[in-house]
Amino acid sequence: MQLGLDFTLVEELVAGVDEVGRGPLCGPVVTAAVILDPARPILGLNDSKKLSEARREKLFDEIREKALAWCIARAEVEEIDQLNILHATMLAMQRAVEGLSVTPRLALIDGNRCPKLAVPSAPVVKGDSQVPAIAAASILAKVSRDREMAELDDLYPGYGMAGHKGYPTPIHLEALRRLGATPIHRRSFAPVRQVLEDRE
Repeated sequence: MQLGLDFTLVEELVAGVDEVGRGPLCGPVVTAAVILDPARPILGLNDSKKLSEARREKLFDEIREKALAWCIARAEVEEIDQLNILHATMLAMQRAVEGLSVTPRLALIDGNRCPKLAVPSAPVVKGDSQVPAIAAASILAKVSRDREMAELDDLYPGYGMAGHKGYPTPIHLEALRRLGATPIHRRSFAPVRQVLEDRE
């Protein structure tokens, strides 16, 4: 038992794990792991993509305040290019679970596969709309990554990163062709690789 938790609470130590940012052409892939506290329920948890930005921001603070444990982790662009996006995502999920201040008895992973973990795990397809802890993780990961992309928009103006968050929208693709790739673009992704080859 950890942090003075009573045994009935320890029985419910299930971590939800989710990621944001597998599809973008730039920036990190961000993951989160959350163990909710049954004694402090959080209303309105859902897949982060189904919530308004204002609602996500409010829940972001509430989750960090009320959860038994939470951790936001990431894999950097260099790791994505070296490992590929799937393996980098699994690495970031490992980091999120390992970073929890409380060891879960079970980790439920959004999607159809699990990273290698020191605790039992199970995949849950569409878990972010079915499992509250996974929904909480999706909110932490999305808000964290969205905030970072807004900051990167200031560092790399002209690409519109605050709006599209790095996804391959027409605006982003046009800017990429016009301005070239930045240090935060994923060179292993085809549109970025093509731009780099065209400029050689």
